[in-house]
Amino acid sequence: MLQSAARTMPLPRCQVQRRNTYGQHSVRSVRGSRVMAVAGAEKRPPPERSADGSATVAIDNSGEATKITVQGASRSGLLNSLTSTFTDLGLDVIKADIGGKSGTFKDTFWVTTVEGSKIGDLDVAAVQSAVEVTLAASPKAASVRPKLKVPGASEDRQELLHTLMDTYVKNDVLSIQQSIVNHVEYTMARTRYKFDDLEAYMATAYSVRDRLIEEWNDTQSYIKEVDPKRIYYLSMEFLMGRSLLNALNNLDIKDQYTEAIQELGYKLETLVEQERDAALGNGGLGRLAACFLDSMATLNLPAWGYGIRYQYGMFRQVLVDGFQHEQPDYWLNFGNPWELERLNVAYPISYYGHVSVHDEGGRQVFRWNPGETVTAMAYDNPIPGFGTNNTINLRLWAAKPDREFDLQAFNTGDYVQAILSKQRAETLSSVLYPDDRTYEGKELRLKQQHFFVSATVQDVVRRYKEAHDDWEEFPEKVAFQMNDTHPTLLVPELMRLLMDQEGLGWTKAWDLVCQTCNFTNHTVLPEALEKWPVAMMEKLLPRHMQIIYDINWRFLQQMRQRFGDDWARIAKLSIIEETEAGEKTVRMAYLAVIASSHVNGVAKIHSDILKHDVFGPFFDIFPERFQNKTNGVTPRRWLAFCNPPLRALITKTLGSERWINDTEMLKELREHADDPAFQKQWQDVKATAKAKSLALIERLTSVALPKNAMLDVQVKRIHEYKRQLLNVLGIIHRYDLIKRMSAAERKQVVPRVCVIGGKAAPGYEMAKRIIKLVSAVADKVNEDPEVGDLLKVVFVPDYNVSVAETIIPGTELRHVQHISTAGTEASGTGNMKFAMNGALIIGTMDGANIEIAEEIGEDNMFIFGALADAVPALRKERAEFKPDERFLHVVNMIRTGQFGWADYFHPLVDSITYSDYYLLANDFAEYIATQERVDAVYKDPAHWTQMSIMSTAGAGFFSSDRTIAEYNKDIWKSKPCPVPTYSD
Repeated sequence: MLQSAARTMPLPRCQVQRRNTYGQHSVRSVRGSRVMAVAGAEKRPPPERSADGSATVAIDNSGEATKITVQGASRSGLLNSLTSTFTDLGLDVIKADIGGKSGTFKDTFWVTTVEGSKIGDLDVAAVQSAVEVTLAASPKAASVRPKLKVPGASEDRQELLHTLMDTYVKNDVLSIQQSIVNHVEYTMARTRYKFDDLEAYMATAYSVRDRLIEEWNDTQSYIKEVDPKRIYYLSMEFLMGRSLLNALNNLDIKDQYTEAIQELGYKLETLVEQERDAALGNGGLGRLAACFLDSMATLNLPAWGYGIRYQYGMFRQVLVDGFQHEQPDYWLNFGNPWELERLNVAYPISYYGHVSVHDEGGRQVFRWNPGETVTAMAYDNPIPGFGTNNTINLRLWAAKPDREFDLQAFNTGDYVQAILSKQRAETLSSVLYPDDRTYEGKELRLKQQHFFVSATVQDVVRRYKEAHDDWEEFPEKVAFQMNDTHPTLLVPELMRLLMDQEGLGWTKAWDLVCQTCNFTNHTVLPEALEKWPVAMMEKLLPRHMQIIYDINWRFLQQMRQRFGDDWARIAKLSIIEETEAGEKTVRMAYLAVIASSHVNGVAKIHSDILKHDVFGPFFDIFPERFQNKTNGVTPRRWLAFCNPPLRALITKTLGSERWINDTEMLKELREHADDPAFQKQWQDVKATAKAKSLALIERLTSVALPKNAMLDVQVKRIHEYKRQLLNVLGIIHRYDLIKRMSAAERKQVVPRVCVIGGKAAPGYEMAKRIIKLVSAVADKVNEDPEVGDLLKVVFVPDYNVSVAETIIPGTELRHVQHISTAGTEASGTGNMKFAMNGALIIGTMDGANIEIAEEIGEDNMFIFGALADAVPALRKERAEFKPDERFLHVVNMIRTGQFGWADYFHPLVDSITYSDYYLLANDFAEYIATQERVDAVYKDPAHWTQMSIMSTAGAGFFSSDRTIAEYNKDIWKSKPCPVPTYSD
C-alpha cells in the first residue's frame, strides 16, 4: 500500500460511479443499510470470464472479518458497484485497501455481517458469485465522466478523486426519486413523508442542479486544462426565464423526471409553476443575452456571461384601474436553487475619493484613493447546452458592504449608522435600471455599471494570471463582448488595472484593451447612446475620468495628424461633447467604438445606419472595424421546448430531431406547405397551442375570450417608437366600424382577440398613458353587447418569458404585430420567435423584418409603411401632411372622451396630432388596408396555413446558433472545447 496517499474516508454508497487507474488508499466505512442478509442471498452461477480471464475474486474467511480480494482490468464505476453489492448483501465494509496501476486494479475489502461477525462458511459461495456478477457488468459509456487533470495534485490523489466519482449521477426513475427525496430531507430539512408543491419544486430543482454541477465542473476543468481563448459576454441584463424545464430538456431527462415526480404524487406542470421568473432583465436586450448563452453552451464555446444579480429586478407590473403600478419583484424570497453562492469570490469596488501621483523608480504612478468601497460577491448559474455535455457559466455580482456591520457605531449608540453602509451597498444590486429622472438616480445607474464591470475585469485578470506569467498572450486568451453601451466602463477600468496595478505602460495597456474589447450596438435611439455628465464622472470615478480624457486627447491628436486643423470634423469624433450651455458629457458609444477591435449592429438595415449615420465619421476612418451580426433566438426554448406538439410534428416530418441544432433543415417543410393532409396536422397542432394560450390570457386578465377568434398579439416593451399606439388606433377603428355595421355585415367580420402586453419604464409617462389607453379601450369594447365576441381587447400584465412561452405558440395561425417606424427597430427578436412558431407578421420593413422577408418571402408576410430612407423627408413634411379622415376620426374619439380620461390622454393625442415623430398618421391608411388583407386571408384556412408553414420553414436562419457561430468566426476567433467523452 502506498502509505503517502493513505487516507480514512467513508466509501460512497448506492451510486454507480466511474473508475479508472488509481493509487492505493486505506479506507474505512461506517455501517451501511442492509437490503438482505447473507444467509438469504441468491445462489448465482459464476459469470462468463473476459477473454483474458483477468477478473478474479478470492475470499479468505480465516480472520475475525471476511477478507474479499478482487483484481483485474480497471473500468469505470467498479468501486461503487462493489460497495453497492456489499450493501445489497447486508454486509458492512469495515476496511478497504484500494489500489492498482497501469489499467489494472487490486482491491481488498474486510466485511462483516449484520451481527458484526464474518460471513458463514455456507454463504461464501453466494457472496463470491454476487461479486463476480458485479465484475462482469459494464457501465454505459454515456454515463462515464472524463478523466481530467487536477492542478497541484499528485498522481495518486488525482486517481482517487477521479475514481470516487467516475460516472455521472444515474437518471433512471428510482435514482431521480432518491435524489429528490434526499434533498427534501437533507437540503431542506423537511420530512420526506409530507412536503408541499413549493418544497417539491425546490427539491426537484436541487436534484437537477446536481446533474448540472457535474457537467459544469467537468466543463470548467477541461477548459482550464486546454487554456483556450475565453469569451466574456458582459450585459446589464439576462432575461433567463424559468430554469427547470429548460434544464430538463437540455439534459434530455424530462421524461424520466416527469414519471419520477408523478410516482411521488406530484405533477411536473404544477411544480414548474412554482418557479418565479428570474428578474434579471426587461426586454429584448436581456432575452437576446440569454439566447446567446444557450447557443454558446450548445456550440461548446469556452464562454462566460457576466451581469448583476438584481434583488428585485426591474419591477413587477400591476394594473390598478388600468394604470401601471410598479412593485418590487420578490423573486428571491424563497431562494434560488439554480445559483451557487461563491463566498470566496469577492472583489473590492471603489467610488469617489481622489487620485494622487507618485514617483516609483523614475516612473509616474497614479493611485486612486477611494472615498467609498463596496464588495462584489459572485453567484454562479450553470447554463447547459443541448446535445452536449458542456455547461457554461453565468456569473452575477451582488453588492455587499466592505464590512458587514459597524460594531463601533453600534456600541456608541449610533444604531442607524451601524447598518447604513450595508443598505447603501446593497442598493447597488437591488433594481434593474433605476429611475434616472433625478441626479441620484443617474448616479446610481453609473455606479451599477462600474460595479459589475470592475468586478468582471478583476475576475478575468485574476483567472488569466493564474495560468500566465506575463501579458503577451492576453489578446490570444481573452475576448470581451460589450452588449450595448452599458458595459463601456470596461475600457477605462481595464486600462486602470493594467497600468496602476499591473505596472504596464500606456502604449502596452491600450494595445491590450483594443485587441480584446468588442462592442455591439443595439439601437439608434438617442436614449440608448448613453452620455454621462463629466462632472458626475469626475466625482464618482475620478481615475476613470482621467483615463477617458487621455484616450480622447491621444485619439484626437491622431485625427489631427490625419485631417489637419479641420476642427469641425474632429469635434464630431470627440468622446467629450460640450453643449452650447457649456455642459460636458462623455459619449460612451464613442468610447466603445474607439477602443474596440470590432463594432457590430444586429440587423442589416441597422448596421447600415450605424455605418452611414450614427457612427458615420468613425466608419470613414476604420471601415474594417464595422460588421453586421443579425440577431437570432434559441430554437430550443422558443420552439422545441415551448411547443412540444409542433416539435413532434416537425420531427416526424423531417425524420429526426437534428433540426433542433441545425435549423436550416426547417426549409424542408416547404415541400409540405401545400399538402392538405400536412396542413390538417399543422392546424391541429396550432389549435392545441391556441387553446392553451387563451386559457392563460383569461387567467391573467379575467376576461372571457371567444375560442374561434383570430389571436392578434403585440407583446413587447411599451415605447412610442414601437407604436403600440398605432395598434390601439387600429383597434378603435375596427370597433367603430363594427358599431356602424348592420347585423348582416357583422356576420362577415373576422372575430379578433387583440392582446397587448409589456412594461413601461417607471419614468416614461407617455408609455404609461399608452397602457392606460389600452385598458380604457378594452373596458369600452369588452362591455359593449353590440360588439360581443367580434372584438375583445386585453392587456396582459407583467409580461415575462414564461408568459411568452405560452402566448407565442398560441399565435401560430393568428396575427402578430410589429409596427415600429422604419429605421428605429434595431432587430426585433420577438418577430423571430413568432415566425419560428408559424405566426404571420404584420409590420414595416424595419430591423430584422427585412431579412425575415428575404427568408420566408414577402408574400408570406403583411408589409406596410414608409421605408427607412423616406422617413427623414416625411418627418420634415409632417406639418403639411393631411392625414386620412379615418385617422382624424379615431383620434377625435379619444380627444372627446369616448373612452374616458380625455384630459389624461391629451398629451398622447397632441403627440400624434402635431409633431407625430413616429409617423402614425402617415402609415395609418396603409395599416388599415393591410389589416383588411389579413382578414381576407384568414377567411381562407388553406392559404393561411400555407403561409404559416412557410413562416416556420424560413425561420431557420434566425437561430442564435448561427449568430454566435458568426460572432466566433469573425470576432472572437475562439475554438470550441467539447468536453471529451469516455470513447475520446
